[in-house]
Amino acid sequence: MSRNSAIAVPGLTWRSPRERADDGRAARARSPRSGHGDYDPGRQRTDPIAIIEKQSAVRVQELVPIRYGRMSESPFRFYRGAAAIMASDLADTPASGIRAQLCGDAHLLNFRLLASPERRLVFDINDFDETLPGPWEWDVKRLATSMVIAARENGFSEAERAAIVRTTVRSYRQRMRRFAGMGNLPVWYTQADAETLEAVASGRLHRRGRKELSKALAKARTRDTMQAFERLTEVVGGKRRIAPQPPVVTRLTDLLPRVERQVLEGMLRNLIGRYGSTLQSDRQHLLGEYTLVDMARKVVGVGSVGTRCWIVLLLGRDGEDPLFLQAKEADESVLAAHAGASRYATQGERVVAGQRLMQATSDIFLGWEHVLAPDGVERDFYVRQLRDWKGIVDPSMMVPSGLELFGELCGATLARAHARSGDRIGIAAYLGGGDVFDRALVRFAESYADQNERDHQALLDAVKSGRVTAEEA
Repeated sequence: MSRNSAIAVPGLTWRSPRERADDGRAARARSPRSGHGDYDPGRQRTDPIAIIEKQSAVRVQELVPIRYGRMSESPFRFYRGAAAIMASDLADTPASGIRAQLCGDAHLLNFRLLASPERRLVFDINDFDETLPGPWEWDVKRLATSMVIAARENGFSEAERAAIVRTTVRSYRQRMRRFAGMGNLPVWYTQADAETLEAVASGRLHRRGRKELSKALAKARTRDTMQAFERLTEVVGGKRRIAPQPPVVTRLTDLLPRVERQVLEGMLRNLIGRYGSTLQSDRQHLLGEYTLVDMARKVVGVGSVGTRCWIVLLLGRDGEDPLFLQAKEADESVLAAHAGASRYATQGERVVAGQRLMQATSDIFLGWEHVLAPDGVERDFYVRQLRDWKGIVDPSMMVPSGLELFGELCGATLARAHARSGDRIGIAAYLGGGDVFDRALVRFAESYADQNERDHQALLDAVKSGRVTAEEA
């Protein structure tokens, strides 16, 4: 439970389903559904490179060229790192006025297989660095656009791309309408497990597709703490230590002189020791059964490159009983300038609260802490397991029908996440039973994919001119 937030009092603002549905339909007059297809950046659009340069200014400077290098690789990789750019653009697009807890970066690669605390494989949203309450449409538009960008890189036709987006958005709309007719607890308990995914896919994929799905499910179960332990550690002087893989994984001994390293080690030990108070009491006890033995810096993702991210190795019963935690810096959400500041005291708590609200089930070691860093700057972190049955799709290997099915799963998952926090009855009524919104998002996604390609080229031009430096890693 939050150490800072107040407990909500239930029942004080109850409104009937009819009243909520009427409000949702009335929102169409303020913001017609067909209008969501429009995208006109205008002459006053902020320079996209300036936006990512502003982000980079507060990050670890020696890692920033890696960020630009990864974003330069392709339009889709650029898109993954450009959540701040799109947030700025979405602020000028139509909105119904109905808000929900947003992922903030709902592109297709942030939907993946994860482990539940009950050791079941589930499909859910994974990344919540940018989570914040805001217009529900923003998440749907970011997801739909990611489908178009991935489909373009696969060489799919315009008609195939349109079908993929329509299916993705229709799935969101229809699932939201289903949730509108359900009680609060049934919505809260809804989740998609591996068995459900296989059942849905069995009649939709060819034999090869079903085989690939089964392989992906099996592989996800192997991507756990033990696999990370074997890949990321080595025995040095009879002791288990994190193995260096610079610049992606760098041990503290290779980062700093002895005195400065000791200060940083002290900060990280303090962070891990204190963050446990944000966990449930039983999980605090479990964490206390482990001993911290080593730590290192890790470069993660695309958009996150340059943020301060540490991996921490703890051992339990013996030297073969590991727990890998990741402590990742939490900065202000890219949505904050456009949707309003977080109500939480720290950015780490913002991330954790948003993840717990949107995910059907969350990591048992998910928590946060605020620390004074060795450079004298107060920084926010959130902590989670480094790897726990994670499986991710490779859209480049998909045929149109496969990406369309994946879009359907993502749309349904996003609807469930929004239904837990937003007015699902109002959103469902606004969307309606027809495909007006679906078709509008096809137009928007194609237009914004064009914008993303122009922005990607702007980054390539900035690298060529020397404005920014890009490195491979």
